[in-house]
This record gives sequence, C-alpha cells and structure tokens, in this order.
Amino acid sequence: MELKRLDYDLSVCKIDSIKDLDIDFYFIGKTDEELSLVCPTEQVPEKTTAREDGWKAFRIQGELDFSLIGILSKISGILAENQIGIFAVSTYNTDYILVKDENYERAMKALEDAGYTVL
Repeated sequence: MELKRLDYDLSVCKIDSIKDLDIDFYFIGKTDEELSLVCPTEQVPEKTTAREDGWKAFRIQGELDFSLIGILSKISGILAENQIGIFAVSTYNTDYILVKDENYERAMKALEDAGYTVL
C-alpha cells in the first residue's frame, strides 16, 4: 500500500463559524458540541477558540472501497507500537493520518519498515 507525504504544516483548531473561510486544503468536523478545523498552519483563521499547531500528515493513496477492513487499524497499530499518537480524518475516498511534527520521520520509517511504500 502506498502512503503519500503531504507538504503542509497543519494545525487543528476549534472555531465558531465557517463563514468567510478561504482555505485551499482543510477538513471540517461539526457535532452538537463543537466545530473543528484542520488546515495549513499558515492559513489558520484569526478567530479560533482553541488551536494546536505542529502537525504533519500523509494520505493513503488511491480510493478506498468501503468494504475494505482494517486499513486504518493496521497503520494506527504500527504507530502505536512505536509510541506515536495520531489524529485521523477521513474523506469519501481515503484516510489522512496526522502525527506531531517531531514524530513524522519516525512514523514514516516505522511504516516503511512494515512494508508500506512512502511517496
């Protein structure tokens, strides 16, 4: 399986509104308790209620069929064995895994050692 490094420095934020959000690459999560945003650090909106910088990400390449089982579980297990925490987000097509910047190279090596191809 191929994993694609993303060149963004990312931030995870809590925001009050998506009004006037002008960002090229982002994830939004909304529940009855919060509105969360993941975006490039250089494009974090001025008004955030909480913010954590210092994330890097990679994407599972290709479109993943909903019938596939255990892809995210296997990756998260490998990283957990290496004491690397994750923040995962999914789209219709695939999954994105974020790790803290200081663990990024170690995460990529652990996944390569486990047989993943890192692009």
